[in-house]
Amino acid sequence: MEITANWYLILSAVLFSIGVVGLLIRRNPLVMFMCVELMLNAVNLSFVTFSNALNDVGGQVAVFFVLVVAAAEVVVGLAVIVAIMRRRPTATADDLSVLAG
Repeated sequence: MEITANWYLILSAVLFSIGVVGLLIRRNPLVMFMCVELMLNAVNLSFVTFSNALNDVGGQVAVFFVLVVAAAEVVVGLAVIVAIMRRRPTATADDLSVLAG
């Protein structure tokens, strides 16, 4: 059995769907943050798959930029989430008033 590009695209769609469902259902900011990262990695997988299938480097260059943005998001987003969770351990995504003060 040969693994074709379709398998990678199916895996990417499944990972993206898990990320969307987790983002919509869970209210914990840390879990929501991880779901966004899962969705970004699913998109990266599809970019690399299309780049390999079309013999073009453009998709891999796009993945590089997405990873740079994701790394910056991790640095800033995780710092904000950790600061909020230290202040209020039971904080949910609905508690945006925590940032006011």
